[in-house]
Parts: sequence; structure tokens; C-alpha cells
Amino acid sequence: MANTDDDRRPKYQRIADSLREAIQSGEYGPGDRLPGENELMATHGVARMTARQALSVLRDEGVAEARKGAGVFVRAFRPLRRRGIQRLSQQQWGSGRSIWSADIENRALEVDQVSVSEEAAPEHVSAVLELSDEDTVCVRRRRFVLDGKPVMLATSYLPTSLVAGSAITQEDTGPGGTYARLAELGYKPVHFREEIRSRMPARHEASQLSVSAGTPVILICRTAFADEGRPVEINEMTLDAASYVLEYDFDA
Repeated sequence: MANTDDDRRPKYQRIADSLREAIQSGEYGPGDRLPGENELMATHGVARMTARQALSVLRDEGVAEARKGAGVFVRAFRPLRRRGIQRLSQQQWGSGRSIWSADIENRALEVDQVSVSEEAAPEHVSAVLELSDEDTVCVRRRRFVLDGKPVMLATSYLPTSLVAGSAITQEDTGPGGTYARLAELGYKPVHFREEIRSRMPARHEASQLSVSAGTPVILICRTAFADEGRPVEINEMTLDAASYVLEYDFDA
């Protein structure tokens, strides 16, 4: 009998597939320990390296996570469903709610590693915000941690001339966040544009997000526009791809 395509797949991949199916069927639930290298070697008659590669596949996919000295476990973190349209509605930030409240329900969100500074604008930021060479930007950097897991890094750029002296230049921007403060300054966002792409993380990104080797990041660059198409903010976000589902819900 001729070999099937599955038969020709590397043994480590076939083992990873069987473990993934067991996870999806509920045989192994969130937080459960997966069979270790020795168990996989005995069950499948493979070398240790093959068993190790199989477990690495699941870790790289974000399905499982290694715990030092304890083994490999089914990832217990529930991915965040990012509602790309609802979260940016004026109904959210205009009523003093964080745009994150559209996504996280009753989950615990912490914002740390916050810094605010005035800097020269990077060339690509200056071009989008239509700044002159002498203009500076207010730069807001922060990390978002959900249920104890870092999920996103964000850096916002706003023209200093627009936000100087406002709460936007403080670590805590107040109810409704940056967009509510921009509205108070007369630059209410009326339109948003998001560009999305993906790549592997830089070393410092992997460290800050605590992602496993091989886990990609999602890059979202959002530009906020006030009346007459005036760009007032660029927000560059780096997301742990294994921690997110991107949802866009709109009428035809």
C-alpha cells in the first residue's frame, strides 16, 4: 500500500498533531500537563530529540507552555478577542470608558512600563502627522498585561503643539484616555485607520512580552484623524499573536 501524505510527515510532526487533537478534543484541558519526553519516547518508539521537537511545535504555536522543572502544559491563557471596530467608537471613550473595556469583560488588566517624553519625531511619524523638521512629538510608551500575561506593547506619537500642558503628557490620561482628552482640546478623533502585518519579534519585544521562541507578533499601526482629515495620533502596537483573536464586525 502506498504511503499517505500523513505517513510521509516527520515523526515529530505526527506526534505534535496527535497531541494537538487530544487538546482540541478536551482530553487535555487548560493547565493540564502534557506527556513528557520520556513518555513520548516510550509510546511512539522515537528518540528523545524527536519527542522534544514535537513538544516544541506546540510551544511555538502557542498551544502549550514550558514550566521550568515541571514539564510542558496546555496553555491556560484565554486569548483576548480584540473587537477592532466597537472598541474605537466614540460611545466608548466619549463616555469615559477605556477602549479596552470593549474587549476584556471582567478580566484583570494592568498597564505598566509607562513612560511619557517629548522627542524628535521619527521620519515616518513626522510624514504621517504632517510635521515640520522642528516639530517634536509627545511619545507615550506602555505595556498591557492581561490576567498576569503581557499581551501588548504600545507607543503613541502626538504632536507636542497639540497636547502640551494637557493630561496626555501625564502617565495617567484620565477617564476615556487619550481620545477623550483630544476631544476636550478640540481635536476629537472622527476617523481611524489601522494597518496590520506580522513578523517575528525582536529580542527586546520577546522579552517584554514573555513569548516563546517561534511565536510571531502582530503589528498594528493606528492613525487617528480629527475633522478635515487632520492626523492627531499614531499608535504603533506590538501584540503577542498567540494571545489575540482579531475581530472585525461590520455591516455589508
